[in-house]
Amino acid sequence: MVKQSIFGRIATLAKANINAMLDQAEDPQKMLDQMVRDYSNSIAEAESAVAQTIGNLRMLQEDYNEDRENARNWGNKALAASKKADEYRTSGDAPDAEKFDNLAKVAIQRQITAENEAKGAEPTIASQTEIVEKLKTGLNQMKGKLNELTSKRDELIARSRTAAAQAQVHDAMKSIDFMDPTSEVGRFEEKIRREEARVLGQAELANSSLDSQFESLEDLGEQSEIEARLAALKSGGSGASAPSAIEQGEDSPKY
Repeated sequence: MVKQSIFGRIATLAKANINAMLDQAEDPQKMLDQMVRDYSNSIAEAESAVAQTIGNLRMLQEDYNEDRENARNWGNKALAASKKADEYRTSGDAPDAEKFDNLAKVAIQRQITAENEAKGAEPTIASQTEIVEKLKTGLNQMKGKLNELTSKRDELIARSRTAAAQAQVHDAMKSIDFMDPTSEVGRFEEKIRREEARVLGQAELANSSLDSQFESLEDLGEQSEIEARLAALKSGGSGASAPSAIEQGEDSPKY
């Protein structure tokens, strides 16, 4: 029963559709790892069972060859005894002739027994030989499936690592995307823009303050001119208009 179980697993595993099994798996990598372990264990058990079956076949073959060899030997002994009996009979020695004829009969009987044993073992040997060949084929197919499983697992792991690396690269590229306002560079650029705007605001405020100061100076100059004209009026008499600074310059005597 143990052998039958192992041999049944050989046939089942050798015919397994790996791709279909992977399509149904929630975690293909874990499933492949488990399948590799199962296949390895089954192959080890199958190899032991197949080796035992081959050993039993070789023992049957040895017994078969031995029976055939015994049949030939007993046949030769029967022939030798028969010839000896003929020699004694020719010489007129009937008792010895009878004796060797009896020995020939015994040898022939043992020859027949050996031949029957060899003949009876032939179907078993043929059947066991066929089974061993099928087991060898199945075992080789299982080893091929194991190689396929291992390759699939390695490929899947490589693809998984590649996908993870691509995701890391994508995340890294996203973090330095100049057009993405949520990226680190985008946030840093926005911070600089706010700082630049603050500086511009301060400069504009400072310029506004200077303009007001200059306007104050202009107002002060105009007030000074008014005071000067008023003084001129007072010193020149009533009713006379106060000359402007330009007019005073034109009327000044030339030396």
